[in-house]
Amino acid sequence: MANRITINTDLTSGTINRNIYGHFSEHLGRCIYEGIWVGEDSPIPNTNGIRNDVVAALKQLNIPVLRWPGGCFADEYHWKDGIGPRESRKRMINTHWGGVVENNHFGTHEFLMLCEMLECEPYISGNVGSGTVQEMSEWVEYMTFEGVSPMADLRRENGREEPWNVKYFGVGNENWGCGGNMRPEYYADLYRRYQTYVRNYGENKIHKIACGPNVDDYRWMEVVMREAHGMMDSISLHYYTIPGANWSEKGAATGFSEDEWYSTLKKALWMDELITRHSTIMDKYDPSKRIGLIVDEWGTWFDVEPGTNPGFLYQQNTIRDALVAGVTLHIFHDHCDRVQMANIAQVINVLQSVILTEGEKMLLTPTYHVFDMYKVHQGADLLTTAIESQDYAHNNEKIPQVSVSASKNAEGRIHISLCNLDNDAAADVEIDLRGLAGLGVAVSGTELTASIKDAHNTFDQPEAVKPTAYHAFTVNGSTISAKLSPMSVTVLELISE
Repeated sequence: MANRITINTDLTSGTINRNIYGHFSEHLGRCIYEGIWVGEDSPIPNTNGIRNDVVAALKQLNIPVLRWPGGCFADEYHWKDGIGPRESRKRMINTHWGGVVENNHFGTHEFLMLCEMLECEPYISGNVGSGTVQEMSEWVEYMTFEGVSPMADLRRENGREEPWNVKYFGVGNENWGCGGNMRPEYYADLYRRYQTYVRNYGENKIHKIACGPNVDDYRWMEVVMREAHGMMDSISLHYYTIPGANWSEKGAATGFSEDEWYSTLKKALWMDELITRHSTIMDKYDPSKRIGLIVDEWGTWFDVEPGTNPGFLYQQNTIRDALVAGVTLHIFHDHCDRVQMANIAQVINVLQSVILTEGEKMLLTPTYHVFDMYKVHQGADLLTTAIESQDYAHNNEKIPQVSVSASKNAEGRIHISLCNLDNDAAADVEIDLRGLAGLGVAVSGTELTASIKDAHNTFDQPEAVKPTAYHAFTVNGSTISAKLSPMSVTVLELISE
């Protein structure tokens, strides 16, 4: 029996903000050091200390926005420790992540240089947990003020004459937890105070992001929206997908069971309920949907790879991670009226990375390939779509076997992304294209799949899981009949003839 999909090619329901395809880089494990920053003297090819291979790979994704310096690290980060001559920068202990020494060689100038190289927007997380109002205010002045002032002069002394354009600024991170263990009432008052001094200088207009809830903490969303909605441009949400019932049951990134495969995908789909319920609270205080919901930490979180520092959160990345990415991005598309940015955690060598490195070696993960395949959705109009999916059943539970999203870009090209969540059964799909006005279409496809459910790339076999051309479909007028491979992510491109 076929999965039936109807796509109204002439009806749109919003625009997919390209910032949904954002990334997150924290001073955690080997994300910054080794992953991004190797220093000018490294034998690894670099530009001003930043790895050339990593920049090229991220540019291929059209990465729109990069969040930094955390994460939990942000609320113990004091930005003045990371400016000036590197040899004289203050060293600190990274108390959250592995207890290692942080030498602050990668600071404000280096991060903003990276964003310029990537041609992406910087998203700075400010320190509310252990920082002062003055510290945050001066950081914004240092980065964005073009006139004569103590911080602008200090920036010039450190080699940067012109200010940077910094659009996105988070006022605190996880202040309900590692950012201070605050109550929502207390944080809301702090947010109102701190954001007052996050000023706009010259042409730079800052988009202020409040610290929102962890997972299903609806009370946090209610209180912060009630008390501070008029002073924010967006509010964050954090949700990580783990296979087990709690954080002590995260499970392995490879070698997992059928039960863990199923539970991981089921819990990834919970993102839809979380966004729906948090959006309902936001609608009460912001019915015009002026305020964006920013899911600035999301992705899979498994046990670390055996033999690695448990504080470095290094995990492998399989076809299961690719499907989590695919269905989660579909959910963000469906909520494009409210979700205006998302940042997968994290970009390199930490959690659900798109890139892994080992010395001079670099590989692209299955999750990377999903972001590459899906980049066609960035900034496109979401097409109204209906699906009647067959069930993927396991242990008397069931979830939809197929997930779908469709968009039309400025050139009129339609892209349909499809995920088959079943790791054992193929999925027959019938796609009814409505509103084509009698025009024929040329269809091409790309598929990411694997033969085993924990297939992943290694430094010995870096292309074990990679996209290939997809031909398992036929076109009859306005109907596409396709067979999706088990555990696959597929993207179809339609061009009017």
